[in-house]
Amino acid sequence: MPEGWVWDETLYRGSAPYYARGRPPYAPGLADRLAALIPFADGSRLLDVGCGPGILTLPLAPHVAEAVGVDPDPGMLAEAARRATVAGVANARWVQARAEVLPAGLGRFRAATFGQSFHWMDRERVAAAVRRLLEPGGAFVLVADAKEPRADPGDPDLPHPEPPYEAIRGLIREWLGPVPRAGQGLLRHGTPDGEAAVLAAAGFAAPERLRLPAGGVWVRTEDEVVAWVWSLAGSAPHLFGERLGAFEVELRGLLRDVSPAGRFADRPPDTEVRMWRSPG
Repeated sequence: MPEGWVWDETLYRGSAPYYARGRPPYAPGLADRLAALIPFADGSRLLDVGCGPGILTLPLAPHVAEAVGVDPDPGMLAEAARRATVAGVANARWVQARAEVLPAGLGRFRAATFGQSFHWMDRERVAAAVRRLLEPGGAFVLVADAKEPRADPGDPDLPHPEPPYEAIRGLIREWLGPVPRAGQGLLRHGTPDGEAAVLAAAGFAAPERLRLPAGGVWVRTEDEVVAWVWSLAGSAPHLFGERLGAFEVELRGLLRDVSPAGRFADRPPDTEVRMWRSPG
């Protein structure tokens, strides 16, 4: 959990409808690579912790007998259920709970996945709890975007202008203050790293690592860039209160100055996977 920050239920309030539309996609073939690496067998079950709108749960569901998504945000779970219906995924179910208090009766799992969610949790407590839920040799899997600094803007091979990320972040700071917001609190020290030490202390073996290259050019509309802004904990819609509409007008004006046609292009980040095995 971030230093000096206390979890509260408003962390992603209002972000659920925008999350899948606004966030960079994971690398192509991620679900198939994970299924082969874990691997799953007949009757295997998946636990996706901090599942959000099912970004990992849904593509992995066809590889398992049952996928269970856990998240504290009811809006995220409602969006996950909606997306499951649209995708025709019938073997996923959704549980509203914080990872720190995973409910009894969930059963055992072949793998537990965390898609860019573990840093928001009491990591020591969650690692110990998930280890008890995993089968011997089961996999504790962290999936995240690669975090290298972005190259200088102005990629000549892109078909449209890049989103003006720094200008957008500057605008958010103007409206919400210089310290990033996170729910009702402030993210003064960023999010923690050191997951390897946390997992080792919980009794997991040394991690296996996988990096999957991103898939080509990511073309987005103005609405999709706005969705990216709403999908972030530091600019979730509720943080603006009654000023939300005014902020959006200014945000869209900034985007139209960069691309009057309302089209943007970018190169999504690679996907990093780290996987720890529970003792066999």
